[in-house]
Amino acid sequence: MNHKALTIVTPVFNEEEVVAQFYQRVSAVMASLHDRYETKLLFILDRSTDRTLPILRDIAVRDACVQVIALSSRFGHQMSLLAGIDHAREADVIVMMDSDLQHPPEIIPKLLEEYERGNDVVYTVRQDTVDTGVLRKTAGSAFYRLLSYLSRVQINENAADFRLISGRVAALVRQEIRERNMFLRGIFSWIGFNQASVAYVAARRAAGRSKYSLSRMVGLATAAILAFSTRPLQMSIFVGLGFAALSMVLVAYTVIAYFIDSTIPSGWTTIVTLLLLFSGVQLIVMGILGVYIGGIYEEVKGRPHYIVDEMINISR
Repeated sequence: MNHKALTIVTPVFNEEEVVAQFYQRVSAVMASLHDRYETKLLFILDRSTDRTLPILRDIAVRDACVQVIALSSRFGHQMSLLAGIDHAREADVIVMMDSDLQHPPEIIPKLLEEYERGNDVVYTVRQDTVDTGVLRKTAGSAFYRLLSYLSRVQINENAADFRLISGRVAALVRQEIRERNMFLRGIFSWIGFNQASVAYVAARRAAGRSKYSLSRMVGLATAAILAFSTRPLQMSIFVGLGFAALSMVLVAYTVIAYFIDSTIPSGWTTIVTLLLLFSGVQLIVMGILGVYIGGIYEEVKGRPHYIVDEMINISR
């Protein structure tokens, strides 16, 4: 009986406190699947400043099913996932998940059940998150509502980067989808094919703290909007037309008032206010244009998405 190849891809950054525990739990799940799948665990290490890499080296020496790709610099979560997809070429199925144990490895068999029913993409949906604050939940919900409004690609606001993709979807990403402002949640929703969801409750982090700072979350949100919507550019046109119409109304009002009431002062306050208002609108529109031009600039430079520094248990 030929077993299908399953690779579990997990990005890692400064997770020395939890990565060994993550390996143990995933290994138990992998062992339970040996009658159906040939399994590998692929760690993608964004260049870290703690002892994560030595720990992974030690694990890989003891377990040949564990592979490690250490990147040369901090390329980010999305590029780490892309590196995992690129290097899991022999896999019939890829499962992507974080290594902080908020994505429970015990859910993997449920993802595989949906794959075996004919789904090429199986994404997970958080039912709850134990240690996420109200402010962060509110901001996340507002972002997804905004993205749904701006884009024709619909993404569940509780969808996570914990997902399964089939080999043909992975091949499509390797060969056809190579943009640099990458938002994988949107890309896999846009790709289509048969998709299913599996609900889970996100556990509290086993150790350490979230690596997604506010600036990185804003950067990811910006990448998502750049990748899936040009509506801000269209909206800026309507904003400009709206204020142009308002200015015409004010001009008409000023002319009429001048002839009706000769005591009206010169109106320097109105002029200054309008100048500031229109200058502000112009700067906003220019800012929107600048963000899109910056995205184009990043694409045309053609730099690699990531650079590999070291590979363990992987033949080049």
